[in-house]
Amino acid sequence: MRGAFSDVSAERVEPGWEDRWKEFHRPETAGGLWIGPPWIEPPVGENAVVVDPGRAFGTGAHPTTRACIELLARLDRGSLLDAGCGSGVVSVAAARLGFAPIVAVDVDEVAVEIARETATANGVAVNAFRADVLVDELPRADVLVANIELAIVEQLLERVACSIAVTSGYLHSEMPTERGWARIDRVELDGWAADVLRAR
Repeated sequence: MRGAFSDVSAERVEPGWEDRWKEFHRPETAGGLWIGPPWIEPPVGENAVVVDPGRAFGTGAHPTTRACIELLARLDRGSLLDAGCGSGVVSVAAARLGFAPIVAVDVDEVAVEIARETATANGVAVNAFRADVLVDELPRADVLVANIELAIVEQLLERVACSIAVTSGYLHSEMPTERGWARIDRVELDGWAADVLRAR
């Protein structure tokens, strides 16, 4: 086999190489919650969200995720719809903050599976199922969370039955322009933004 290639070299691999990727996943805090991977023990007494950075988007480290959670912590509690839930980290954080009931939807079946696993691992109730947020019927909720790209956020705002929306997934220089909503709060982190919008 080596003869088939003109240039072949080998290097010794340091022990533990297979776990080195874990060094890039460090705990974060947002909205009074500790958010981190399962191989790091949360500090004693911390309200923790444990999320495994695996197959679905959302470890809690991205600025848009943290900004959404910060804004949720400022809101009155109630029912919540997480549109484009990814790993379910925002849904679990919302449950930790006292929101209920929580519905989480994503167009990706793998993301839905991971969101269910994240909720189970954290011992919280999240009803996660597959849905296209721009096509399928969505449940009514007090609060919508949508941490997805701006164009989808704007289309989603036209069709949801929610009185408050927490939106993100866009840069600090951008914001949704859907005219049926008024911005009442904003968080900017590392060049990204999240907004709280109230239905007019």
